[in-house]
Amino acid sequence: MLGRTDHDAGPGAVLSGDAWDGYPAERAAVLAAAARSARNLVVITGDRHENYAADLRADPADPRTPVVAAEFTGTSITSGGDGIDIGGRGIDLLAANPDLKFFNAQRGYARVEVDEQLWRTDFRVLPYVSRPGAPISTRASYVVEDAVPGVRPARDHRPVAAGAARRVAPGAPGGENQGDVR
Repeated sequence: MLGRTDHDAGPGAVLSGDAWDGYPAERAAVLAAAARSARNLVVITGDRHENYAADLRADPADPRTPVVAAEFTGTSITSGGDGIDIGGRGIDLLAANPDLKFFNAQRGYARVEVDEQLWRTDFRVLPYVSRPGAPISTRASYVVEDAVPGVRPARDHRPVAAGAARRVAPGAPGGENQGDVR
């Protein structure tokens, strides 16, 4: 994960040297380049066995700096067994990382839909993988609007300007009926 991941909700920071937290200068260079030249950097990562949606700041350690990008981290399909919705680890990570907007530890995948105005990620999850026949559902959906860095829940999405409104059929992803989004 490119974003900072503090593993301790207390006043100190417990960071992993094995992830981008172990390479702060390199991460700073990537985020500085995004702030200078990318209108809407979106980072996709994985290999965490969990789902995340997060804002990326110019300086991940300073919440006063601007959000310059968005990050989506996808879980695994079967690694780690059945998984759980949130649990203690998720609660702790959300408490320790204010830029982490969503956490889920179920198995599944992230589905992405992109056009000129909007990036949408649907976190698709299974209640179990230990036996056949699990139904798939969308646990949450997040969007990134063109020229608006950071993530927002899809249910909160309203086009910035009337001219930017997308024509989407009711019931389609991004349409009026988002009944599968919690």
